[in-house]
Amino acid sequence: MNTQIDKTKGGVDRPKQKKPKTTWLYVLVIVAAVLGIVFGFVAPHAAVAMKPLATGFVSLIKMMIVPIIFCTIVLGIGSIAKAATVGKIGGLALGYFIVMSIVALGIGLVVGNIIKPGTGLDVSELLANPAKIPGASDEATDLTDFILGIIPASLVEPFASGNVLPGLFVALLTGFALQGMGSAAEPILKAIGAIQKVVFRILSMIMWVAPIGAFGGLAALIGATGWGGLGSLVSVMVGFYITCALFVFVVLGLILWLVARVNVFSFLKYLGKEFLLILATSSSESALPRLIGKMEHLGVDKAVVGITVPTGYSFNLDGTAIYLTMSSLFIADAMGNPMSIQEQIGLLLFMMIASKGAAGVSGAGIATLAGGLQAARPDLVNGVSIVVGIDRFMSEARALTNFAGNAIATVLVGTWTKEIDHAQVKKVLSGNDPFDEANFDGGH
Repeated sequence: MNTQIDKTKGGVDRPKQKKPKTTWLYVLVIVAAVLGIVFGFVAPHAAVAMKPLATGFVSLIKMMIVPIIFCTIVLGIGSIAKAATVGKIGGLALGYFIVMSIVALGIGLVVGNIIKPGTGLDVSELLANPAKIPGASDEATDLTDFILGIIPASLVEPFASGNVLPGLFVALLTGFALQGMGSAAEPILKAIGAIQKVVFRILSMIMWVAPIGAFGGLAALIGATGWGGLGSLVSVMVGFYITCALFVFVVLGLILWLVARVNVFSFLKYLGKEFLLILATSSSESALPRLIGKMEHLGVDKAVVGITVPTGYSFNLDGTAIYLTMSSLFIADAMGNPMSIQEQIGLLLFMMIASKGAAGVSGAGIATLAGGLQAARPDLVNGVSIVVGIDRFMSEARALTNFAGNAIATVLVGTWTKEIDHAQVKKVLSGNDPFDEANFDGGH
């Protein structure tokens, strides 16, 4: 990890860490979003003409969906296999992560269906794309046609066509095939890991166009809908914040108390500095070394921490799950074509698998959202352009929720495996044994 906490220890000053480049990207997106909103109100007709800027950005994101899904699913299946081999700890952690991901996705769907922030907005004409999405159809197909449509003409066909479900199908086949090869698959997995780095590097480059997409998307939206559009955007953001808070303090807090008899407010207060660090960087990755150190100090066994925390960072993205489902429903409602219950269930299943590639990479969340929509409802993919502008405003809540979920999971797994010192937990949370900041080196 590159993140270090600036600290003077023994009279020696540590070099101050430079701000990551993504910090400036986030600032640019915020500035572009504000300018887009202002332009939409000042010159609505000209603002609507900015739509191609957002459409172009979404097209760049769609270009990356299948490669991202392929690499992350194949490597993800390998990671699950490795985690499962560590025995009881890995099995419990993975089982818990899967259940909580489904719960988080389900809560996002429930809240999205209740508040319906996009209802009445109707931006379908504004976001209509004359270009046909490969494999998309506006007419419902029967179950047989749908299943047959998942099978590609060849293993490489999804990469050329951009069809998400066939791409997911090929990724799953490849992942399980490599898993069955055992140690012989290691060179191939390393090669796919290298390809994934290239894919995410390209995605990071594309994300520097996000300010342009955010400006165009919000300018066109506000120009066409006025205050109604702005009110809908604020509604979905506020709804998302409230949902994340309820999930952490009510759902996870209740589980934490029932299983480990730990008060969620005292526990999260103990992690206060980590939350501030996440707010500063908009990424829970920055607090990973400190989370490991603090969980061990809390009294959780090193083996439990060493397995649960890193695995959770890839497989336990509660905040991202809530964001994906709520944003999908918002887009569907805003485009005047709400999702049916069957489509929502299909979306949930897809997001359950694909969201595992949205960890720690700038833009991966947007790509996963676009992939889910293209799989469930291809006609809604262009709606991603209206979310790009507000994505930055929700990233902190996603990161904080993800972090809180992983910290709580570590305590729960430690309790289930009886690898936690509850006396130490009480001592630490009561303030009688503070974390030694002076001797913590961030894992270096």
